[in-house]
Amino acid sequence: MHALTFDRFGAADVLQWTPRPDPVPGPGQVLVRMKSVGLNFADVYRRNGNYHLSGEAPWVLGYEGAGVVEVPVEGDTQFPAGTRVGFADMPHANAELVAVDRDRLIPLPDDIDFDTAAAVLLQGLTAQYLVTDSFQARAGDVAVVHAAAGGGGLLLVQMLKSLGAVVVGIASSESKRDAVIQAGADVAADYGDWVQATRSLTGGHGANVVYDSVGRTLTDSLATARIGGTVVFYGMAAGDPDPVDPRVLMDRSLTLTGGDLWNVLTGPEVRRERAAALFNQIRQGQVTPRIAARYALRDGARAHAFLESRAAIGKVLLTL
Repeated sequence: MHALTFDRFGAADVLQWTPRPDPVPGPGQVLVRMKSVGLNFADVYRRNGNYHLSGEAPWVLGYEGAGVVEVPVEGDTQFPAGTRVGFADMPHANAELVAVDRDRLIPLPDDIDFDTAAAVLLQGLTAQYLVTDSFQARAGDVAVVHAAAGGGGLLLVQMLKSLGAVVVGIASSESKRDAVIQAGADVAADYGDWVQATRSLTGGHGANVVYDSVGRTLTDSLATARIGGTVVFYGMAAGDPDPVDPRVLMDRSLTLTGGDLWNVLTGPEVRRERAAALFNQIRQGQVTPRIAARYALRDGARAHAFLESRAAIGKVLLTL
């Protein structure tokens, strides 16, 4: 098989399409022939050396994708050879063949194609727990969404609107703000005016919840939440946040909570139930993933460069 590999940290051009031995599934694993792979900023961070990578070079990135079971677990009747599957959290997905834990497989319904699965499993399941577990969004709540034009941000906007929330989406360019409005947001704001836009919308009271995946904006997010409001911190796209004085939380009865998908997907049953609910939202038209671009996996360096350019609106996919 071939895989997208790199043997040193650096810019996108360190990525190479190279022959590799076929992976050998371990106990409880299946071999999946990949059809579509989701590209995430975490892949960029790992390529740059900002995230921990296990093992030795050459490394293979990727955690999310969809394909077909090629070699099943012996005797398994739920995922026999030929079964269409996806996964959100299995390493080395940037390859033609991937060994995947059977417990992490998500069966794909006939009406969910490979690209859709690769576009929504990681970010869609993240958006799902953000509106149900980290903060239970309700009709009439004012919600602020940072990085609202990214793949995850657009899904989060749509899920909040399906619950009846009033949404302020923050994006850095006019074309991105247009996409945020198209996704259903009530207001699309720039990073220069989002605080004032939120205060104007709420008569100065602030938002019920602010979803912050940027990191460096956390201080402003706390200041923009209303008394008794919540800030959900779930990413650091622009770097680590400044330390938070707990008196800020006490003085305004604020809640600051973190979010991590892996604390929610605690076993095969819950991940498949949540994925089924996500697929149903897509089926009902409540959530529609937006594909920013498709690149052949062998051209992964170009895909990384495009994602890093911050021009992407929606999800970038690597296809085979």
